Amino acid sequence: MTTASNSIGETDPESMRALQIIESMPGFAWSADSAGQFTYVSPKALVFLGNTSADLNTADEEDEFGWRTVVHPDDYDRVAARWRHCLRTGEHYDTEHRLRRTDGVYRWFRNSGRPSRDSEGRITQWYGTTIDIEDQKQAEATLRDREQELSQLVDMVPSHLWRLTADGEPIFFNRRMIEFIGMDVGDLGNSRRNRMEDLIDSFVHPDDAHAMKQALAQSLTTGQHFVMRYRLRRTDGVYHWMSSRAEPLRDHVGRIVQWYGLCHDIDDQVKAEEAVRESEQQLQGIIDAVPVHIWSWTPSGDLAYVSKRYLAHLGLSEANFEDFTRVAQELVHPDDAPGVQATAAASLASGDAFAMRYRRLSKDGAYRWMEGRCEPLHNRDGTILHWYGVSIDIDDQVRAEEALRASKRQLEQMIDALPVNILSFSPSGEMTYASKRYLERVGIPPHIRNFDTLARDVAHPEDFPVMFRRATDGFAAGTPFVSRFRRREKDGVYRWIEARAHPLRDTDDTIVQWYIAAIDIEEEMHAQQALRESERTLRQLIETLPALIYCAAPDGKPTYRSQQLTEFLGFGLDDKDETGVSRLVSTLDAIIHPDDLALVHEKYGHSLATGKPYALRHRLRRFDGVYRWVETRAAPMCNDEGEIVQWNGVCIDIDSEVRTQEELRLAQDRLARASHAAGLAELSASIAHEVNQPLAAIVANSHACHHWLSAEPANMERAKITVERIIRDANGAADIVSRIRALFKQSTETRVVTPLSSVITEIRELLTDEVTRRRVHMEVDIADGLPPIALDRVQIQQVLINLIRNGMEAMGSVPGRRELRLRVRFIEDAIRVELSDSGPGIELSEKIFEPFFTTKERGMGMGLAICRSIVESHGGRLWAENNTPHGATFVFALPVEATAAA
Repeated sequence: MTTASNSIGETDPESMRALQIIESMPGFAWSADSAGQFTYVSPKALVFLGNTSADLNTADEEDEFGWRTVVHPDDYDRVAARWRHCLRTGEHYDTEHRLRRTDGVYRWFRNSGRPSRDSEGRITQWYGTTIDIEDQKQAEATLRDREQELSQLVDMVPSHLWRLTADGEPIFFNRRMIEFIGMDVGDLGNSRRNRMEDLIDSFVHPDDAHAMKQALAQSLTTGQHFVMRYRLRRTDGVYHWMSSRAEPLRDHVGRIVQWYGLCHDIDDQVKAEEAVRESEQQLQGIIDAVPVHIWSWTPSGDLAYVSKRYLAHLGLSEANFEDFTRVAQELVHPDDAPGVQATAAASLASGDAFAMRYRRLSKDGAYRWMEGRCEPLHNRDGTILHWYGVSIDIDDQVRAEEALRASKRQLEQMIDALPVNILSFSPSGEMTYASKRYLERVGIPPHIRNFDTLARDVAHPEDFPVMFRRATDGFAAGTPFVSRFRRREKDGVYRWIEARAHPLRDTDDTIVQWYIAAIDIEEEMHAQQALRESERTLRQLIETLPALIYCAAPDGKPTYRSQQLTEFLGFGLDDKDETGVSRLVSTLDAIIHPDDLALVHEKYGHSLATGKPYALRHRLRRFDGVYRWVETRAAPMCNDEGEIVQWNGVCIDIDSEVRTQEELRLAQDRLARASHAAGLAELSASIAHEVNQPLAAIVANSHACHHWLSAEPANMERAKITVERIIRDANGAADIVSRIRALFKQSTETRVVTPLSSVITEIRELLTDEVTRRRVHMEVDIADGLPPIALDRVQIQQVLINLIRNGMEAMGSVPGRRELRLRVRFIEDAIRVELSDSGPGIELSEKIFEPFFTTKERGMGMGLAICRSIVESHGGRLWAENNTPHGATFVFALPVEATAAA
């Protein structure tokens, strides 16, 4: 065979016959050399592919073998890899892939090739066939789709399907059942003994498991179908009622091959059945418990049912209906019996319901009123199926109605005696009743029959429009209304009255009557007029006082401002209302100077909480944005029970006074500083004089000691004597300094147990003006529950004032916001006070506490030394720290136990 001609070179008859056989095969034949090049391709294949043998052997960089164009792109790499592997190993070549027909359509083929070897085992040729399997592939796909469809049908059917072997071992559960019980599908492959029994024990309710095992064993033994209700545990642990049925599948000789079963979820049905049974029991219980007597008749009027309560009331048994009929008739009051019998007979004849009242004898021998009601039950064509009746004890109701009628008579007498005029009108406005007192005082002319004509007749002409409009609106809306107007009485004199109208409604909320009660308020109106005059006079007085007056609710919410205060602030009461913020907070935030706001909130909040009067000086913002100093005072107004009903306050403008006091204080401060400087200079001179002598002696003795030690040889004896003199003079100087420090210390007898918070509060009020003048924002944070300590109040105030003033002076050159924070905490049995500023910080944090060391141009360097002496005399410690990024913090701690012991 040659590739170029695609023909067999030999022409012997055997070869020709073999070629004819090959080319008549229902498929394609081919051969290839050991390198994979085709040496023969059947003509049918070339026609199918639309190629030549040469085309199939033409390889390039992208097509290793030359047949990439005829193999489906998705199959080519797989087929080429398999062909390479077979060429390399000599394995049989078998693969399935798609070939492109000459019209471009791809069809599936099975390609098989076997190698031919020489005597030495070398591959000399490959021979193969390519068979069209397109129809087979489509059939397989159809079968797979059908199988998938059946599988989905089995899994999606809204029931649990299962199969057992002939001896009862499970071999299949559909997906819905597996998901329901939460079982691993792989468990079905385990061949364990009593597998079905294990599944029953695992998933069937313990109360049902034994019965199910017995029923299943009975069916497996007898071959009879299996039917049972039981509870099956769902994957979440909840048991559901199931209705299960299984049928055997038999072979041609009647032997059971398999069991096919179905489980249907009937949990809702079972629960509904239980609910119906419970409902029936509950209904019967209600019938037996309801405090009425229930009975029923047949269509002809024969007794069919009597409730237990009715029988028990008469002392009869449930079966004795004849005695019941006889006794029931005998118990009816003789005066009522004929009417009862006639009414019942008429209803049975006409088919109409009936209701009647009668008296029946009770156990105590007394007759009690009963109300009997009976209605027929019809079918669709109107035929009476049954009569149902009820007898209700209404003796108390009848007696109450009688009492009500008596009460009505008494009420009418009381209305006539009350000093109130009462009228009633129908919903249409027609007059239905007028009390005796009204008729006596006002009277009703004969021509008046309704509200409109009555109102026009008796109301003062000036009051009629308002009164009539209010009444008309009330009648139309069906809502109560109140009118005050002047009414003309019989003598022609008009008097003020207050008329209150209220509708009476029935159970359907329909107005059945209007009642109007009129009260004489002539004296009240005169009193109100006098009160208004008094109020006008008082308001004029308030508005002319040289003060700003306001009122507030018990919680501090502003409720009133004088005209002067409103004009001063430039806004009304509700102009500053904000969502989520109280009127008090929004008002204070708008009118109080930011530096005074925290203190105002604190003091005002304390007064509101304790009920104590409020007094404070602060700055108030005027309508033009200018802040002026005012003194605000507020006091609570209480009722007779001592409860606060209102706060009354006044703001007095003291701006000129405050500024004058500030100027005076500055002058006094300058004078005090001058006196302090003079005294300090005198003290310094005295200290210098006292210390100068021992210091001079120390210097002289030091020179002498140096002289004796420098001699050759050194005079150690004389040097020793000189050193002793130096020590003596140094101790003398130390005693002088100790006596001077003692001047700054006071006896512990002046210390008393005091809350440190009260000392700080006094200092804060004392320095308020200075803090404001220096434009410093001072924030105070004092922890709750601080224990009181024993201290010298004046000395500790001196320490705090000195540290606060040092902090404010340190921030004198700082631009922007100047903040001074005072923080007090209880830490490790000591009260710790921290004062932080936002100044430039400090250097030589320990040296600043030495006497006469100062960083101020005009400072004497004694303030911090005295502060440390005071703190140490209280058993405490004072130190300084730098803040990050700037500022300094002075801290002193006073031990509670030490101060208490002192």
